[in-house]
Order: sequence, then structure tokens, then C-alpha cells
Amino acid sequence: MPEKEGSCAGLNEPRLVVRKFLARPQPEGVGAVVRRSIGRFELRYFDPFLVLDEFSVTAPAGFPDHPHRGFETVTYMLQGAVKHEDFDGHKGTIGAGDLQWMTAGRGIVHSEMPAAQGTQKGLQLWINLSSKYKMIEPRYQEISSKDIAEATKDGIKVRVIAGEALGTKSAVYTRTPTMYLDFTLEPGAHLRQPIPESWNSFVYVLEGEGIFGRSKSTPVNAHHLLLLGSGDGLEAWNKSSKLLRFILVGGEPLCEPLVQFGPFVMNTQEEIDRTIDDFENYTNGFEKARHWRSESGLTLDF
Repeated sequence: MPEKEGSCAGLNEPRLVVRKFLARPQPEGVGAVVRRSIGRFELRYFDPFLVLDEFSVTAPAGFPDHPHRGFETVTYMLQGAVKHEDFDGHKGTIGAGDLQWMTAGRGIVHSEMPAAQGTQKGLQLWINLSSKYKMIEPRYQEISSKDIAEATKDGIKVRVIAGEALGTKSAVYTRTPTMYLDFTLEPGAHLRQPIPESWNSFVYVLEGEGIFGRSKSTPVNAHHLLLLGSGDGLEAWNKSSKLLRFILVGGEPLCEPLVQFGPFVMNTQEEIDRTIDDFENYTNGFEKARHWRSESGLTLDF
């Protein structure tokens, strides 16, 4: 069942941290390593968020040919580059600081493989879609690093992936209403960021050490996920001597039944069974998968 933290409207007060997880490395794909914080056994689902991975991949490892249906994947590169390719002929490279917001809808088969030397690092977030959008046609929103909206104020820098912060709005359209903000706080900086009261929200720390919720809370360092409780916003402090970088993500809960089988996310077991049949028989959105293979030539089992 979906977690309930943060799903109810609160008073006009900052959200407090109600749960904390350290995302530990685990194998994923073919030879890749991810730190999974949402989608692990302690937190299967945080409505509407299905998975959050901080991934690290070095060639020849990667994420070869695999399908999706019923949700969106948001890939945000932190270092290096990943080559993306799908069965409809859509291909390109997601470089450092770039964003790809992919709506899988009724079905996509694609691959994500290293496109540069060394280690490629990034974040991938899976966002569930409402039942009325699960079978829409796939689409992409791709924004290069130089075109991502940014703002700076009082020692705070934000990259606005989705939503709004410091008076700056993202151009990304979110079918499931979502905010996705990449904050960097200089030493001594203090952030106050509004969050719609009915939304679930979380913080994931990328770099440095920060204090969240209460000014006297214990500092939290990299690779920790913080689930936020009810309230109308987040307060965060950098009381250290180094930069603090974290993402703040929030979304409107769907409050719908959820049945997941690997890369397929639907509302009922019957819909999952139908999806597996569609994929295995190349029908109802998966027709182009019959004769398609990515340049990697590999297929990911699930």
C-alpha cells in the first residue's frame, strides 16, 4: 500500500522529516550500480513516486533494451552522458545537467547506455500516471542543461526541473502535478520553499551536509532520502563550511490502486496480465518491438 506520510494537508508550518533512509549501492541493469531510495523493500511506493535511483554506470555496463508502461521516467544527469534509443526511432544523448522527461504511456521499449568515457552518474525518478493517462501515446520532453531555468538569491541557487522556485518557473509539463528542484546552498544559507499542502514530498541529499525541518535537527549527509510530513513548505539550512546540494521533489498523490510488475505499472492485476500479453505478442503499443534492437544489441531481463 502507498505510504501515507505527507499526503494530508497541514497547518501553515514547515514540514518536518518523518522518515530517513540511507540509499545503499545495489546492482541494476547489466553491470550498473544504483542507490535506490524509493522502490526498495522499506518504501515500495510514495504516491505518486515509484522509484528514485541515483545511478552510476561505466561502459560496457548499462541499461539495455527494456520496456515500460503506465508511468513516466525522469532522467537528470549529474556527470558524464547516457545515450538513449527507443523502438520508434527516437534517439539522443543526455549530457551532464540535461533532463529527459519521458512519458511511457501505453508502451515504450528503449535502452540507456553510457555515451562517454569514465563513470556516468545521474538520477532517475519514476512518477506514476493516473488511470486516465496510463494508455496515452508516449512522448518526450528533453531540455539541455543550458535551457533549464535557474535562479540565485541569498546564497541559494536552484535549477527548476519542474514547478517553481525563487520566482522562476520550469517549462516542463507534468501530467501528474510535480515539483522537482535542484538546490545548492552556500555555507550559512537558509532556504524557505513553499510546497502545496496536499502533496507528498521528499528530499534527497546529493552533496555536503544539511539541516532540514528544524534548525536544531541532526545534520544529514549525501545519499539520504528524507520523507517530509505535512505542512506548507520546507526549511533547510547549511551550517557547514562546504556546499550543500539536494533535490526537493513533491507531487500530488493519485490515491488509486496500484499493481506493479517490474517496468509495468497499472491499476489492476488484470491490466498487468494484459500488458504482459501485449508485450510478449507485440500488440497494443508494443508492435514496433518485434523487429527492433538497440545498437547495444542487448536485452534486459525483468
